[in-house]
Amino acid sequence: MVLNKFGEKLYSGLIATLRTHLKEISNSIEAAQGDLFEEELNKKWADHNKSLQMIRDILMYMDRTFVPNTHKTPIHELGLNLWRDNIIHSTKIQKRLLNTLLELVYKERTGEVINRGLMRNVIKMFMELGDSVYKEDFEMYFLDASANFYITESQQFIECLSCGDYLKKTERRLNEEMERVSHYLDAKTEMKITKVVEKEMIEKYMQRLVHMENSGLVNMLVNDKFEDLGRIYSLFRRVPDGISTLKDVMTSHIRETGKQLVTDPERLKDPVAFVQRLLDEKDKLDKIISLAFNNDKTFQNALNSSFEYFINLNPRSPEFISLFVDDMLRKGLKGFSEEDVEVILDKVIMLFRYLQEKDVFEKYYKQHLAKRLLSGKSVSEDAERSLIVKLKTECGYQFTSKLEGMFTDMKTSEDTVQGFYSSQGAELADCPALAVQVLTTGSWPTQPITSCNLPAEIVGVCEKFRAYYLGAHNGRRLSWQTNMGTADIKATFGKGEKHELNVSTYQMCILMLFNDADRLGYKEIEQATEIPALDLKRCLQSLACVKGKNVLRKDPMSKNIGVNDVFYFNDNFTSKFYKVKIGTVVAQKESEPEKQETRQRVEEDRKPQIEAAIVRIMKARRVLDHNNIVAEVTTQLQPRFLANPVVIKKRIESLIEREFIERDKIDRKLYRYLA
Repeated sequence: MVLNKFGEKLYSGLIATLRTHLKEISNSIEAAQGDLFEEELNKKWADHNKSLQMIRDILMYMDRTFVPNTHKTPIHELGLNLWRDNIIHSTKIQKRLLNTLLELVYKERTGEVINRGLMRNVIKMFMELGDSVYKEDFEMYFLDASANFYITESQQFIECLSCGDYLKKTERRLNEEMERVSHYLDAKTEMKITKVVEKEMIEKYMQRLVHMENSGLVNMLVNDKFEDLGRIYSLFRRVPDGISTLKDVMTSHIRETGKQLVTDPERLKDPVAFVQRLLDEKDKLDKIISLAFNNDKTFQNALNSSFEYFINLNPRSPEFISLFVDDMLRKGLKGFSEEDVEVILDKVIMLFRYLQEKDVFEKYYKQHLAKRLLSGKSVSEDAERSLIVKLKTECGYQFTSKLEGMFTDMKTSEDTVQGFYSSQGAELADCPALAVQVLTTGSWPTQPITSCNLPAEIVGVCEKFRAYYLGAHNGRRLSWQTNMGTADIKATFGKGEKHELNVSTYQMCILMLFNDADRLGYKEIEQATEIPALDLKRCLQSLACVKGKNVLRKDPMSKNIGVNDVFYFNDNFTSKFYKVKIGTVVAQKESEPEKQETRQRVEEDRKPQIEAAIVRIMKARRVLDHNNIVAEVTTQLQPRFLANPVVIKKRIESLIEREFIERDKIDRKLYRYLA
């Protein structure tokens, strides 16, 4: 027929025949009732496909020659189009089919079991009929119906469920929709249907969920609900602003909790416990971010900025962190492995990193390190040096050079004392044993030179050492720091009970007065020893008022020392230990005057650093206005401390007076560097 020019007749005849046949099929499908409707449609569709295949094989010549030459629709595609127009778009089938499919999806969502295989075949028919048929005849209505379903369900859930349970339901629904797509929908529908669930169940209720009383984000953080936290993170990250919403609530909670931690007067009484609480809080939040938030940088940054915010609300944080380190290195590391020690030191450095006033920490750390080294109280020199290496890595060589100098002095002092005993030999046989640490001025914390009247026996050996040392080193001066020394003295009590007492140099001076007197008044002791009043009271308190260590007795008996008190040797003193260590009663934290004095010293030390920064900047820029100088100085010094703009202004004026810089003659806000 094609060869004899009857191709057109054959092609149009095919169309007419197919239409007639499809009309009969349409009637058959329309007649099917209930569940049989879908099955009939599926059966007829399968038959139609087989028929099309056979027709195409029979009319292969026409399909390969006549159809391309006359730009007709190929037979298979023609059969699909006719099925679409006559069956799918039939007025009696189209709406019924859509409603049936949506009803089946609804039933499945409400827990009923449906024939997924049949559903897959019908949906696949839509896809085979063309992308537009699937989208316009099914997907569009499916997404609308889904949105309505989830609008209703989310409203019900939000009213009666806790945040954690609501999120479980949401997660289950998302998984169900993804599973539904994999079973019988087009893969491209997955993103669209999950967006519907995310919008209706998460995005609309984000604020309400995170702030839900007794079950929201704060409750999860407080009670370490890792599973719920992981779920809220994974769900919220799917929607716009979800992560930022979580971050804002978490930041607000951490800042509020941290503020309470660092400003509660009760908690400030114990500096070590204060810092331990900060470390515990940090560990807890790190664990949450690691396990629940997938180490998300957004949350790590929020955590760091929050800690920096509230740690610096308490001006004593640098002192407390140093006290924590002091306590740890005195006694807190016994029984720990090297790895454990490194972990603890890293945590301390992490807190140090948050401090804005790192120079204040340095001041206190230097004082505490000096006491540990001089009293031999540090449990681990390796740990001490490791911490200094970490501080050097954080802040540079300048920050730790003096700390390293302290260790050098300790080693040099050992060699010096050995040399002293080797050179003096027999001359020291009847003298008390002397161990001296020679401290380089500048490396060690500046201490007010406080001297006291040492016992005659001690003065003799001290003078011998002075002569030896100055003979070996020309041009040096020695000043005795009796407030920093210790002594071991032997004492005999009533009934011949003997003990070796480990005491401070001041306590030794007091006790040796009782070799020649049975009773001494406070004023007599003060006059004989010339120990400063505050230190004298602390020494007497520790010698006479501490149970189990009271080698002296006082009259009247009370915890406080008065200027009219009388002291006498306690013959009845006993102890189950031969060696008895008598500490000095000291405040763990600084007293208010000491705190002000330290602050004053810190402010004084900052002045040359600020001036050096100004000169460096002006040397590079030559001309700069006031505001820019302040901004650049602040930025340059930020790793060590936050420079006060008022102090910067004063240092600029001081440099102008000393002719390092000058004001511009026209614009008074401009400064010029004087070469």
